Amino acid sequence: MKLQVHSAQGSGTGREVELPENIFGVEPNEHAVYLAVKAYLAAQRQGTHKAKERGEIAGSTKKLHKQKGTGGSRKGDIKNPLFRSGGRVFGPRPRTYGLKLNKKVRQLARASAFSAKATAGSIKVVEDLKFDAPKTKDYVSFLNALGANEGKVLLITAEHDQFVYRSGRNLPNNAIVSAGEVNTYDVMKAGTVIVAEGAIAKLKEQFA
Repeated sequence: MKLQVHSAQGSGTGREVELPENIFGVEPNEHAVYLAVKAYLAAQRQGTHKAKERGEIAGSTKKLHKQKGTGGSRKGDIKNPLFRSGGRVFGPRPRTYGLKLNKKVRQLARASAFSAKATAGSIKVVEDLKFDAPKTKDYVSFLNALGANEGKVLLITAEHDQFVYRSGRNLPNNAIVSAGEVNTYDVMKAGTVIVAEGAIAKLKEQFA
């Protein structure tokens, strides 16, 4: 698949670039995408939840009253889960929610996401952006010239550039990641994916 290359100002350059078929031209595997997104979202969970159980709360272990002869139900200590301020039964404990995915499954999921966006015409290729200083105004002008000022936008750069990143980090519905950090969730979430020319070479190395 060939796409036109846009300049850093958002205008056309008259050049075209060939996108690698093993990344942007595969048959999307929906199940692999589902697993990758599920694993990503699971990894975002802290898993630090904790509730005190019967043996962990403060309170006397003395039996509240004798077993028989009171006319009431049988009761043990005050830490009974049925009482107010009692221990919780099978409460949450700290745990890791991370899911393991094989490398080939992760690569297939990313390639499926890129291919789905390419088929939908949601990918644009631009020259590598270079800012002398963080300029949100210039970054917004670039998006407007490129026609990517609506919906969620994902910019994939070859390397992490702090000036480019800081120029667009405060914009809503906008994300900037390097080719080494992009994941399936980022690609699927975006309505428009902008790929820098240098990032294509980096992606080729990852999928080699």
